[in-house]
Order: sequence, then C-alpha cells, then structure tokens
Amino acid sequence: MLPTRKSPPPPPLDGGIRVDDRARAAAADDFGHLVHRTPEGVLLPASEEDVAAAVRWAAEHGRTFAAQGGRHSVFGRGQAGGGIVADMRLLRTVHAIEDDRVVVDAGATWREVLAATLPRGLAPPGLPDYLDLSVGGTLIVGGVGSGISRFGVLSDNVLDLQVVTGRGERLVSSPARNPGLFDAVRAGLGQVAVVTRATLRLVPAPRQVRRFLLVYPDLATMLADERLLAHEHRFERVQGAVLPAPSGGWTFRLDLVKEPPADPPDDDALLAGLSDDRPRAESSTLPYLEYLDRLAALERLLRSEGRWSFPHPWLTTFVGDPAVESVASGELARLAPADLGPLGQVVVSPILRESVRTPLLRLPPDPLGFTFNLVRFPPTDDAAEARRLVTANRAVYERVRAAGGTLYPVSAFPMSGADWRAHFGAAFGRLRDAKREHDPGHVLTPGYEVFQPPAPAG
Repeated sequence: MLPTRKSPPPPPLDGGIRVDDRARAAAADDFGHLVHRTPEGVLLPASEEDVAAAVRWAAEHGRTFAAQGGRHSVFGRGQAGGGIVADMRLLRTVHAIEDDRVVVDAGATWREVLAATLPRGLAPPGLPDYLDLSVGGTLIVGGVGSGISRFGVLSDNVLDLQVVTGRGERLVSSPARNPGLFDAVRAGLGQVAVVTRATLRLVPAPRQVRRFLLVYPDLATMLADERLLAHEHRFERVQGAVLPAPSGGWTFRLDLVKEPPADPPDDDALLAGLSDDRPRAESSTLPYLEYLDRLAALERLLRSEGRWSFPHPWLTTFVGDPAVESVASGELARLAPADLGPLGQVVVSPILRESVRTPLLRLPPDPLGFTFNLVRFPPTDDAAEARRLVTANRAVYERVRAAGGTLYPVSAFPMSGADWRAHFGAAFGRLRDAKREHDPGHVLTPGYEVFQPPAPAG
C-alpha cells in the first residue's frame, strides 16, 4: 500500500513497489543535488509490462510518473513529487547484437552497451562524454558528445524505440512505424512516453585513437581552428574548453581525436595549418575505451575528496557561430574561476547543424554552431552558494537566448511553460499534439514543467 495519502492497492506486478523512507529519499535526489521532490513510491520493474501497469495506475488515480536511470539530472527533472518513479536500472539487459545494430533495455548504461559490443569490434556512434548515463535517459534529451559534428547526437542514431505512453500503452516507434511518436520521444523530455527498449545503430569501432591536447593563446584563435576543423572533418572528435589557469585567468584548449590513427601516426599532417602554441601540444595513442572513459579519473578524484556529492549547477546551451565569440568572451569576463571550481570548465565545441536530425533538439539556425556549457564543480556544498549559481545560470541563459542561442535542457535553473514554448518554437505544436494523443492526463515526467495539468472540467 502506498503511504502518503489514501491510496488504492497497487496493480499486480512482476516486480514491486518500495515505499520505505530510504528508497523514496534516494529517488528525491539526483546528480545536481539542488531539487528534492519525494515520490509516493518507487517502482522496481521486472518487465516492461510493470512499467505500463504502473503508468496506467498513476493515470487512473491522479498521480504522476517518472522514469529514473542513473539519476544524473541536475535539476530534479526526473523526479515526481507525490507520484511514482521507476528505477529503470532494473531493466538493463543488452539483447541481440548484429553487425549494424544492438537492442538494449533503457536502463542499461553506455558502459554496459560497450562491454557487449566492443568485443565484436562495434560501438554506437556519437557516444556521450560520460559512459554511466542510462540509454533511456540520454535519448529523451538527445545525447551530446564530443563527436556531435561528425556523428550527430545519440538520438540521431536510434533505429527504433519500444515505449510506454502516458496512457499505459506499449508501442513500437521508428521512422516507418509511428513516426510522429518516434520524433516526439527523441529529445522530447519524457513528455509523451517512457523509453523501455531501444535499437541502436552500430558502426565499426577503432582499436585505438590518436589524441591531441592543444593550447591556445586566446579564445579567438581557438575558435578559428574549431571552425576550420569542423568543416574539414580532419578529426572525428573536436572539443574546446576554457579552464581556470593555475596562475589566474583562463587556459584555452582543444581536445582532438583521430580514429583510427595511421600507423605510424602522421602528426604533422593532422595538425598542419593549426594556430595552437605547438611547443605545449600533447599527443598520445590510447585504447578506444580508455579515451571514451576519460572522465573516470575525475570522478574517482571527486569521490575520494567527498565532492562528488556536492551540488552541480551546470548550464548547457548552444550558440550560433556569428554570436559565439561575443557571447563566450562576455561570459568569461563576468565569470570568476571560483564559480566553476578548480576542476570545472567552460565547454565551447563546434556543431555542424546538418549532422543533427532529431527534430526536438533545438539548435540555432546557423550552419555552424557551438556548445557553450558551464561545467561547474563548486569546492563547497553550501546551499546558498548553489542557489546563487542557479540564479546566475538563468541570467546567462537570458543573454544566450538574446543572442539567438538555445538551451540543451539538462541545465540547472527553472523553466516556465512559456519558456518551454519559446524554446521549442515551431516544434512546440507537434510536441503538444503528441502530448494530447499519448499523455492526455499529464502523467509523465512532471519535473520539466513543460505542460501544466489540464484544468478541471466544469
């Protein structure tokens, strides 16, 4: 029996529902540690039908429902205060692997997918920069990684999806089958359906990669090389970063990856025409998985120092090429290195718009754009300081939006319904229509606050 209000019995399940304080408290937290909404119960699904039954129960009894994978949201988007959350980590099987595709449950992490596909020399293209994200949680926001200009986002590389709609219906969607639903789920913020299984595209995976870390004297020079590399496709992955310098100010750096490298590597050809400070360049050849898992060392360090559990008021946006230098330089002038923390950074990486095909992932209209992300690791867990940075994020977003930029919705600040309508622009009508068709009771993923509940009849 669910504990916090007069509740009807839960539906018959293959798994179960936890209602103890410990389980509910865990589901009320996430990687951001900024927003806490306690659910009424935590679904432990043993099957896709358990998810469908719980959604139908929530719809019938006036509750909300949210799926949680690794709980890596930074602002409570995967929470459901007073509702039901599903621990999708219990549905994490990697199923059939073929030469060009793999079927995986939504709760599987990208690390688990790679553990199954890499031994066969295969991997999904455009992987995220952090491998412990869940597949389902990534696909509902799009999934951005360092290879976006070459491979698009993760949701561009999905062949079909099995979902449970807000009506509790189990459906399959793809470009050929329920295409409107397919487009409303990918980067649709969980507003119309819960992803339970996905068929992901696979490509041959390199055994090794050649990696370069290049240092630049200033932002303008780094951006000029990013533009050149984005159009030339010289590297598979191009990621720009601005980091706090040990002596004060900023360090500008490009992280470039060639996969697979030539044997022997021809570094002079790969770096020809670039304007970095060449004596400071670093190069290495490393196993593909070691490169993909490059953030593991940072996580271990933060965990060892107790800082992994500190708030993470991150901001992720996209800015068009004509505005990126003015936006980035203006924000760097306002930003104190302490606002990022000594291990934080500002990510400024190129995106060819033609590579991104997911309709609901909103990018500026320019052929070339850039990520502009504040990856903050504050050195304190002070709540007042975290609130200050959340407020600062909103101000930065306003300036980005005024410059024609857009939001990547895994960001730590509140958004109103009007904000979301402006964010989706012309695509909002399609998402609203899909919501009306597949989740008319406004059951799913309330944490984004995209839609307000329907007004009572009468």
